[in-house]
Amino acid sequence: MSIRTIERYFANTFVHRALHKAVFALAMLGCLALGLLGLARSQDAAPRMASTQEWPSQWDGAALRPLALSEVELRFAAHFPGAIARLTDGERMFVMRQVDRPTRMLHPAADCYRALGYRIVQARLEQDARARLWRCFNAERGGQAKLRVCERIVDARGDAFTDTSAWYWAGASGRSSGPWQAVTVATPL
Repeated sequence: MSIRTIERYFANTFVHRALHKAVFALAMLGCLALGLLGLARSQDAAPRMASTQEWPSQWDGAALRPLALSEVELRFAAHFPGAIARLTDGERMFVMRQVDRPTRMLHPAADCYRALGYRIVQARLEQDARARLWRCFNAERGGQAKLRVCERIVDARGDAFTDTSAWYWAGASGRSSGPWQAVTVATPL
């Protein structure tokens, strides 16, 4: 194909401008249709509330008891693709989430604590007594409230993630399959 032939196809004429705009408009309509289809599919899956999900009754030998979700947590859970529960063993606070599909609604605990006014310090990866890897940090607020917060996400095969972004992309690309269990443990210091 010669340069002159290519120039003829892309010449700045009224017909070419109208044709390019029509092709662009069709592409935008196709994107809109795909977006609406995805929205319709995501609304079909009704979120499960914590009462229908079976949560662990103990953690590392300590008995767990459920705690009620706050109004804000209930509103968040209504749109969350899975189920959410808060539990305690009398000392530690557990937030457990069963996640049915990759979602940006599952984000690092450090983001939540920062939004609540905490300062995040000493963030690092740690292994517990059972050799499980966790992402942990200290959360401090007003010099009084100090917590040690650790989190991890485990997929259906038992593979664990300590980084929510790595989990999201592994799930979205099909390298990890759900349902996933995300656990956040907060221990007073």
